[in-house]
Amino acid sequence: MLTLRSVTKRYSTLTALDGVSLDIAPGEFFGLLGPNGAGKSTLMSLAAGLRSPDSGEVLLADGALSKANLTARHTLGLVPQTIALYTDLTAEQNLRIFGQLYGLGGRDLQTRIDEALESVQLADRRHSVVQTFSGGMQRRLNLVASLLHRPKLLLCDEPTVGIDPQSRNAIFDFLEKRNREGLTIIYSTHYMEEAERLCSRIGIIDHGKILALGSLDELLTQLPFEDEIVFPETPVTATFSAQLSAHGQLDTVDGRHRFRPRPGYPLSVFFATAEQSGIATRLFEIQRPSLEAVFLHLTGRKLRD
Repeated sequence: MLTLRSVTKRYSTLTALDGVSLDIAPGEFFGLLGPNGAGKSTLMSLAAGLRSPDSGEVLLADGALSKANLTARHTLGLVPQTIALYTDLTAEQNLRIFGQLYGLGGRDLQTRIDEALESVQLADRRHSVVQTFSGGMQRRLNLVASLLHRPKLLLCDEPTVGIDPQSRNAIFDFLEKRNREGLTIIYSTHYMEEAERLCSRIGIIDHGKILALGSLDELLTQLPFEDEIVFPETPVTATFSAQLSAHGQLDTVDGRHRFRPRPGYPLSVFFATAEQSGIATRLFEIQRPSLEAVFLHLTGRKLRD
């Protein structure tokens, strides 16, 4: 569906993308995960044909993607990070304008507008001006505006920034339904939980490079540990936690220790040592490693740093 071959993009002295290669298959729900400034939005703008790479090539269905290739660009939809709506117009007027830009009109366009508004629970607000909408409502309208021309590929550039949990879940449900119907989706985010819930395959990007690529289970195999033991950071656990660095990786984030034992370090030894230190076993929680653990392992920093 979409292919990037050794793509590099620079802005003056900043290299936003550095030799990125990527293949997106038809029907895939692909997640692009990385912190702010990692290169996600640059990659999305290249995939949308809004910018051209300095080197390498971007192909959509085997055709070169560029600003000039309008035919190829009509087969994709873009949900930008910044809401792209006319706030002094109504929801229906916005959709009509976007539909007409794609050459739609008449009864066909009206049917698509009705279906779009219904699909994101905005049919009863079709005649309300957008500036009266909540952030979540605007995000949902922005989303369906990108789908009026029924693209084969949808690019979502951090589409849930700044919205409430209810609207976020509504967007998730909508995208999952469309993906089951065959829509290929590329979804950029800096939220771990979004990538874990939505994406069948995830690419972790930082400093303009793809650091890892695969399903969540495949990414987890890159970790040198199989379990995480989480426990609170307290004066009682301070001395005990200091002993653990020789037996694995210990991170302390938001008042909680996360210990990832090295292969061969028995958990029985861990709990025996904790008991000798007078620490109650109820303070410990064994967790399956997460996507955040993969990111920390690859980059050495938290995702939102």
